[in-house]
Amino acid sequence: MAAQLIQSLQDDNVRLLSENESLKRQLLFALAEVAKLEEEKRLARAERFAASSEEHPQYALFNEAEQEAVAELNESVAAEITVPAHTRKAPKRKPLPADLPRVVVEHDLDNKACDCGADKVRIGTKTSEQLDVIPAQVFVIEHQRHSYKCPCCEDAAPETAPMPAQAIPKSMASPGLLAHVAVAKYDDGLPLYRQTKQFERLGIELPRQTLASYMVKCGELITPLIERMALHARTYDVMQMDETRVQVLDEENRRAKSQSWMWVMRGGPPDQPVIHYAYDPSRAGSVAVDLLPDYRGYLQTDGYKGYAKVLSQPEITGLGCWAHARRKFIKAQQAAPKGKPSGKTQQILAWIGKLYALEKRLAEVDPETRQAQRMSEAKPILDQIEQWMGKQSINPQSLLGKAISYLQSEWPRLIIYLQDGRLNIDNNLVENAIRPFALGRKNWLFSQSIEGAKASAALYSLIETARANGLNTYTYLKHVFTELPGAMARDESLDELMPWNIDPMLLEKYLVSGTAAK
Repeated sequence: MAAQLIQSLQDDNVRLLSENESLKRQLLFALAEVAKLEEEKRLARAERFAASSEEHPQYALFNEAEQEAVAELNESVAAEITVPAHTRKAPKRKPLPADLPRVVVEHDLDNKACDCGADKVRIGTKTSEQLDVIPAQVFVIEHQRHSYKCPCCEDAAPETAPMPAQAIPKSMASPGLLAHVAVAKYDDGLPLYRQTKQFERLGIELPRQTLASYMVKCGELITPLIERMALHARTYDVMQMDETRVQVLDEENRRAKSQSWMWVMRGGPPDQPVIHYAYDPSRAGSVAVDLLPDYRGYLQTDGYKGYAKVLSQPEITGLGCWAHARRKFIKAQQAAPKGKPSGKTQQILAWIGKLYALEKRLAEVDPETRQAQRMSEAKPILDQIEQWMGKQSINPQSLLGKAISYLQSEWPRLIIYLQDGRLNIDNNLVENAIRPFALGRKNWLFSQSIEGAKASAALYSLIETARANGLNTYTYLKHVFTELPGAMARDESLDELMPWNIDPMLLEKYLVSGTAAK
């Protein structure tokens, strides 16, 4: 009887110990969840109210009222401003370009007679300048095709001068109009319905559907040129890639709210950069493989797992992005309790800051010097980070834990940039190419059709590649829309239309009214 009682007590004790351990685990899990929720709450508050460490100048477009005081300061002439610590000069207004046309307006005295009876003599003139704007001027290009017939040959058919090949045959849209609409939408983010209103103010009726049709046909026209640019980009052995969302309403067998994707690549030699947009309804890894046929070299991406398939190819070396790694630690820092920043987060961000400071200092040096300096200065810092990373034991569900996990998983790719001075520390160049698309997306919200999305991809590619090569986007597009139809009709090479083969001075003629008519 006593033995049974003892055994029963021992069994109860084992059961209670087991239940106690289970309750402890549940408590620790609950505490971890509470900490996670509090961290997410602090991060959401920080992202809503705090200034972003990577804020882009384009965001200032939505902050015009706050910029007013700065604008007033920039309008002022140089003046002494005293502040408690020191005295400095306010910025001086830049002079207006000397090559702008000028209209002289003279202001004279109504009465030039002096009180003594003599006439006052002019001793000088004070000149000030104002910048004036006339809304876009529209004009009609009237094509007159002369016809001829031999007076001696009664059976001879008359011959009419041929019409030059047009971007959109049998359309009233000139290359200048097409370039204007494309740049307004894809460079300035101005939706087509707003452009329709602008044309209405000029007395021109151009419905949104008509403008949309123009853009689709322009996208189809330039597709061979874009394909040639993409091929040129793949011949160089350094490539960056990223992707961003786009919504297309009319996609077969898909809901209107389904997410599709705009894939963006930046490649080509440093003096001949190419930015290539490509639409696809999928974010699958097979898309990246299809976009890089026969590519050999470095491919820089973020940590999205969809790139694993293309990076598994032996001829491609994956390159990581330190900007993405840094952002995760910045989020962990933002989510820390007020006044209690994590020493671990501060340490890793300080190391990363040193890596970026070195890149800034080496921005203008040749690749060989940059690679040597990275090995002597960046590698010791990376070695410190690697040692520090291996010693950390952090809740993997916390933001700091996730940041460290990302760093560990991406580490082999994050140190590849040491191998070649041509490589970048991050993927920011291709992300910068995505920003105009993201800004425009906030205005036009979606594409109506797959054809429209593909046309947008082609026109964004042309505009962003022109900008990357230092060209005026409007004049370049007008040049392409003028010359490309004839070049294709004659089956000529498209190389002469590549942005890096264009003399910027050649494009200035397209800023003169009536040039297209000649």
